[in-house]
Order: sequence, then structure tokens, then C-alpha cells
Amino acid sequence: MSKEADYGPLDKMIGHWQGDKGLDVAPEPDGPAESPYYEKIIFTAAGDVENAESQLLAVIHYHQIVYRKSNNEMFHNETGYWMWDAETQTVMHSLTIPRAVCVLAGGVYNNELSDDGAIVLEVSADLKNSDWQIIQSPFMDKNAKTTAFSQRIEVSDDVLSYRETTLVDIYGKSFEHTDQNRLQIQR
Repeated sequence: MSKEADYGPLDKMIGHWQGDKGLDVAPEPDGPAESPYYEKIIFTAAGDVENAESQLLAVIHYHQIVYRKSNNEMFHNETGYWMWDAETQTVMHSLTIPRAVCVLAGGVYNNELSDDGAIVLEVSADLKNSDWQIIQSPFMDKNAKTTAFSQRIEVSDDVLSYRETTLVDIYGKSFEHTDQNRLQIQR
């Protein structure tokens, strides 16, 4: 791994972020449950890796810990990597949550900026997509099957905001589980 990796649009993500404006809308047997939350996400530069002597990826490792505002208890702990392939302008997000679900989402970066000049990254995965996949345990496949994932991140020098949707087949129906937050860089 090189210390001088070209992180492209991922560069502004590196650092410690905190936010307390999160809203989780999750499935429950009686209908959706809304949980306001706060969180911290640490993005660490991991250098670059070479795949099959022909692909160079710049890699950022992250760890996200989320707490409910109602009781200050942790309810989500996620780790993974963001990767940048400068040659194909592809952004990739691999994530693992301790519910026995793994996602490899991807998308092409098209130099999009938000209205306030933030870099916009969009990735997705779907069970039907042969490139960007979801893997889950047999229990989750039978009882709370993740069928799709999409995420949009906007990042500037000091603000990172995101919205993600996980489509889950649970309780006999398909449910859009959403999370969104706005975080500040911690200097």
C-alpha cells in the first residue's frame, strides 16, 4: 500500500465526523418506527491496493457507531471501506453490519456537486445486480432479506450528509428502511 494514494472524491471524507441530527426509520411489526440518533464516523486513509496487476484502488477504512437519542444506547455498529478507481471513475462502498449482512455497492462518479458545492457520491447494490451485490446469512435471507441498498453522500470541507435506503423484505412485506444525518468534521 502506498501512502500517497489518489483518493479522488473520497479525499474530503478522511477524518473524524460527528452528527446529532440523524433519523432512522425502521420496520416494526406494527409499522415504521422513527428513532432520532447521534453518531460518529471515523474515515482513515488506508493507501492504495493493486488488483491483478491491472487495477489500482485508493482505499479508505471507516467505522460508524450510532446511538439512539432516547436512551443513549448504541444500536448500529458498521465497518467497511470506501474505494476509488480513478481509471474508471468508479466509487465503491463495502460494508458489514453485525446482523450477518454484507454489501458491495458501487457507482460511477460524474463530478456532480450539490447546490452548496459539496461533492456528491452515489452508490447502490441489488440482489439482481451482477456487479454490486448483497450477501446475507440464511436466517436473514428467510426473515429480514435485504434486497437493495442505495446511498447518497454529500461532503464538503466541514459537513458530511447522507441518506441511505435499505429495501428489506420483513413481516410479510417490503419496507424502505432509511437513515439520514448531517455530520461536522471534528478538528
